[in-house]
Amino acid sequence: MVYFISDLHLGATYMPDARVHEQRVITWLDSIRHDATELYLLGDILDYWFEYRTVVPRGFVRFFGALASLADSGVKIYWFIGNHDIWLFDYLRDEIGLTVIDGVLEKTIGQHRFFMTHGDGVGELPLTFRMLRSTFRNKFCQKLYSAIHPRWTIPFAHRWSTSSRDFCKEDIPRFEGPDNEPLVKFSEGYSLEHPDIDFFIFGHRHALVDYPLLTGAHMIILGDWIHHFSYASYDGNNVLLYRWDGKIGIPVV
Repeated sequence: MVYFISDLHLGATYMPDARVHEQRVITWLDSIRHDATELYLLGDILDYWFEYRTVVPRGFVRFFGALASLADSGVKIYWFIGNHDIWLFDYLRDEIGLTVIDGVLEKTIGQHRFFMTHGDGVGELPLTFRMLRSTFRNKFCQKLYSAIHPRWTIPFAHRWSTSSRDFCKEDIPRFEGPDNEPLVKFSEGYSLEHPDIDFFIFGHRHALVDYPLLTGAHMIILGDWIHHFSYASYDGNNVLLYRWDGKIGIPVV
């Protein structure tokens, strides 16, 4: 079995209990241990992360330990950089033994071809978002930012994350149809030019979507672990969406 999950936002200050949130994810990771061959983390796994050259930000010890345990057991783990965990460099790659993906990964898994990315860097993007994204990825800006003491940068980043949420915490993000979802438009166009793609897998938008494209491919948005507690699995034939109730995965109909 191959598993896909995104937008855990571990460490977010707006979560009512960060430890309970983390443990819920760890319980899910433990539940897939018996049959997982690959795990794809499609971005915004951490609400904020910045890797320094010689120190490690506090937190996430149990989560990192669960990932390391899976990796040690032979599960191949791929972590896609999102717009919240954008400053993921080589520490987790080397310590846990996972592969960091910055951008898009096209890959044949089983008998199907997958297009996978977080979702913040494809399609039509607002100018302000493109400018911010470019600044955050600029090596010189990253060096300047790393020179500021973490006691200032980490609280600032968490305040930014909380204030910049594009949905209200009380409202569950929902799919409002293909005309209102930019990832559908992107996938439709890309699928016409690349008919070999069977599944488009995204995070970022927080909605829970399995949308059949005109070409016969499927565009899937994985939801999140703020509202949906959702993930997807691939058994060699189909990609299916599930909600995690704390003990088992319940299929999304």
